[in-house]
Amino acid sequence: MIRHGESEDNLAKVLSRPTACLTDKGISQIKKTKELLKGYQFQKVYYSPLRRTDETRFHLGLDGIEEDRIIEINFGIFEGLGYEDFTAKYPEESKFWVDDPFTYEIPNGESIYMVYERVKNFLEHVVENDVDILLVTHEGIIRIICSWVFDDPNYFFKFKAENGSISIISINEGYKYIKKLNCHT
Repeated sequence: MIRHGESEDNLAKVLSRPTACLTDKGISQIKKTKELLKGYQFQKVYYSPLRRTDETRFHLGLDGIEEDRIIEINFGIFEGLGYEDFTAKYPEESKFWVDDPFTYEIPNGESIYMVYERVKNFLEHVVENDVDILLVTHEGIIRIICSWVFDDPNYFFKFKAENGSISIISINEGYKYIKKLNCHT
């Protein structure tokens, strides 16, 4: 899995919008990741069709398959807002979300459990094909995938995925494990 490079929304510290594009630093991060990627083998590439992941895929020089099930969490009414902004604008909804992000469905958005189910569905589908794949995706999705290794979405906040990093999970004879997390070297 590769997390997209730094985006404009990452820099602004807001919940990302689908149209957020990479910054110059983000492009530089991905150029370094491209060099690291030469040491890995994979048969298929899937990428989130959001702008920042599509740009990441482009700068990695990869073709791939657009996959909606690995799109970042839909933050609904909070999208494009920082913490102070969305808590001021939507005090009731933000309290519900902060108190229970796993089950609270953000208006016009998703809960973590909802995202877990769609990502789990995708992973179970691709695992059946038994090939090495590369995902160009988002931090929330990488956190979900790491939680899936433990079959427990409640692990979500125990992981971090840095911009431009490579993370690897392996499935061997039915056993899932995290092989690498946040590799930059």
